[in-house]
Amino acid sequence: MSKQRLLVLDGNSIMNRTFYALPPLTNSEGIHTNAVYGFITMLLKMKEEIKPDYIVCAFDKKAPTFRHNEYKDYKAGRKKMPPELAEQFPIIKDIFNLLSINIFEIDGFEADDIIGTISTFADNNGIEVYIVTGDRDALQLARNDVKVVITKKGVSEKEIYDKNRMIDEFGVTPTQYIDVKGLMGDKSDNIPGVPGIGEKTAFKLIKEYKSIENVLTNIDNIKGNKLKENLRQYSEQAIFSKKLATIVTDVPIEINLSDIKSDDRYDEGALKKLFIKLQFRSLLEKIIPTEKITESELKFKLVSDLQKLESSAQKILDAAKKDENLYITFKIMDENIYSKSCIDKIFINIGDLSYIMNVKDIYDASANSTVMILRTIFEDVNIKKISYDVKLPIIVLKKMGIDFNGIDFDTKIAAYLVDSSRGKYDFETVIEDYLAISVDGEDDKADLKRTILLKELYRVLKDNIDQKNMHELLYDMEQPLINVLASMEAQGFMVDRDKLVELEDKFKIEIDESKKEIYSMADEEFNINSPKQLGKILFEKLDLPVIKKTKTGYSTNADVLEKLYDKHPIIEKIIYYRQLTKLYSTYIEGLKAVIDTDNKIHSSFNQTVTTTGRLSSTEPNLQNIPVKYEMGKEIRKIFIPEDDSVILSADYSQIELRVLAHIANDNNLIDAFLHHSDIHTKTASEVFNVPIDEVTHTQRSNAKAVNFGIVYGIGDFSLAKDLKISRKEARDYIDKYFERYPGVKEYLDNIIEKAQKQSYVTTILNRRRSIQEINSSNKMVREFGKRLAMNTPIQGSAADIIKIAMVNVYDKLNEQGLKSRLILQVHDELILNVYRNEIGIVKNLVKNEMENAIKLSVPLEVDINIGDSWYDTK
Repeated sequence: MSKQRLLVLDGNSIMNRTFYALPPLTNSEGIHTNAVYGFITMLLKMKEEIKPDYIVCAFDKKAPTFRHNEYKDYKAGRKKMPPELAEQFPIIKDIFNLLSINIFEIDGFEADDIIGTISTFADNNGIEVYIVTGDRDALQLARNDVKVVITKKGVSEKEIYDKNRMIDEFGVTPTQYIDVKGLMGDKSDNIPGVPGIGEKTAFKLIKEYKSIENVLTNIDNIKGNKLKENLRQYSEQAIFSKKLATIVTDVPIEINLSDIKSDDRYDEGALKKLFIKLQFRSLLEKIIPTEKITESELKFKLVSDLQKLESSAQKILDAAKKDENLYITFKIMDENIYSKSCIDKIFINIGDLSYIMNVKDIYDASANSTVMILRTIFEDVNIKKISYDVKLPIIVLKKMGIDFNGIDFDTKIAAYLVDSSRGKYDFETVIEDYLAISVDGEDDKADLKRTILLKELYRVLKDNIDQKNMHELLYDMEQPLINVLASMEAQGFMVDRDKLVELEDKFKIEIDESKKEIYSMADEEFNINSPKQLGKILFEKLDLPVIKKTKTGYSTNADVLEKLYDKHPIIEKIIYYRQLTKLYSTYIEGLKAVIDTDNKIHSSFNQTVTTTGRLSSTEPNLQNIPVKYEMGKEIRKIFIPEDDSVILSADYSQIELRVLAHIANDNNLIDAFLHHSDIHTKTASEVFNVPIDEVTHTQRSNAKAVNFGIVYGIGDFSLAKDLKISRKEARDYIDKYFERYPGVKEYLDNIIEKAQKQSYVTTILNRRRSIQEINSSNKMVREFGKRLAMNTPIQGSAADIIKIAMVNVYDKLNEQGLKSRLILQVHDELILNVYRNEIGIVKNLVKNEMENAIKLSVPLEVDINIGDSWYDTK
């Protein structure tokens, strides 16, 4: 019969190893987790390899040990534990308690002494022991049945020592290893040893004389006068050092084998909750297999005719009267949602009732009756509805003549707010991330299972929202914004097809002319779109300096062309040609493909894409039409108002600089905005020390670059590149800027320090963004993290402000019964289709709501323009 096995973990040593071995890692709350993650990963691996019957973990206590009492300089000079590591010790101990792994720690003794005591006890009781540590001091504990597992290269590799391997590898027994330490000392523990004796000499002496005592007895036989002298002079120190290095094996602790048995006595509920909080989903899966809703547990009613729909609706209403939440999701058919209803199925769970409603079948059979019954559910504001991604259902239900009211919680939006850095917010991923439950399949039953899981998902995400103080952000901004975006998508932006055709011809002519100019400068025709052919023209024929080479030849990317800009006039033409062809393919050909039957383009607006809180636009992206060149601006000519309407553009003036003034609380910057100064001229006057009326165009332009560059954490290298000046001049501009605006400098320094401590930053309205990059060991990544920390509160706050404005403008338009509608948002700008008889009212309404969206220490100012196309508003 094989021996039982005990796994002994050196808590402090492993935590240190994993902390420094793994890159910085935090959860969405900014709690550092890399040491804990590494420790648990290592533990699971050791459990799999060793298959222990018993597990214990030993930790040091903060109180001084007997060694400190005997030698006040013991461990003196050690670096203080980083706070990012210290905060992880309570977490690993909580996890061990939930895993029923016994923790041993006692005042006056180190973890080593506890490990020595436990391993000796186990060895005496015929139990095979594995001690896992990164501390080689533990090698003295090795025996035939006591293996010391030394972690190497962080924790990814290990060496296992027993008594025989110690003798084979080092030529000394484990107990003689103590004598080696006594002679050579230990810098990490500040054990003095004998001066002049290093590891090599210490091993040689102990191999020959077996102990320090024998070495000191045979000093006369030892070669080397200096060595002899040191041994005589420091003989007492050598003996004392040996004592300090000796691990105690009789610490007064009680060891009960039944208490330390490894039998998977997990507190599954609490462990699952903690691992989800720490975002250890992959580790949780290894400990607690993913839960699944079985077919036998899935009880539901299939609703496929009017009679069943009416009966089910009544039951839902009755359940709602008992203050039950309605958990609901939708399957949308792959049809044009702006011209035809396309709800295929609705999945509902309320109380102990679950339904799959085949809406399309019932709707096709009797549309009016179906709508009347569904209205009783969806338009009742007293029925609290919890769902996932409700924007599309809002649009589709509206097309069916049904208002989707009473939306209390959108789990997709909530998951995004809790952690905007995840990147993926599809329903399956959100459920797995927050509940550690996997639902396989895309059939109706799988969709219903996910709907049923909304109840627990809602509870977890609501707790997260409350803990992070994001209640106002969710309920007053992001969720009301869903209705605004749904309205904008359904409304769409009218397109002038004839203008688009006209612009297409104009682009073709311009592209052709641009191509001819390039051929003329190159003195031959070639494929401008071929990097290989373009490279030969630029670097062989025209002999321009080679900036960068790739495996396939010369690089001709945008960065390379930018560096060659002043070397030859052909570069400017190539850059222009590339911009033209990109505009043509993306916006001329691209827009033709997405014009709907109503002659409108219905862009999709996404709330859960950017980490800063900004909205994004897709299919097509109308927020990113390049306007650097006139041809890019002209694309806006195809976007026109509906009949008897105009396009109104309302643009925040320098909103990010105003947010910076408010957040930094800089008196000079605040004063400039309070007096409605031209901020760039004011900055130029301050930085270049000239009267305002003598600021040149170049000085204002340079000050503008500094103003906006500061918002994005620009450094002297990037500013020099942008302004085409020396780094010294750029640094001088930045230094002078901070001299005049010291509050800005203080804010930037403070926000970086704050981000380094908590690994996240927040906006004015408490939107949170995780910035793990700021504590990276890689300098480039770390510097990128600093720039994110500086910019995110500013850009994110600006994004929040325009979202509030959108909600308020939308609500006011509806309250006043106006026909004018929001149709587009482009970062700091709102675009509306305004009926001519409402122009005056809407102008005042939009200006008032935008300028009063939030109270800052500086005024928000909005520029409003009106035109017969989007182009004409600029």
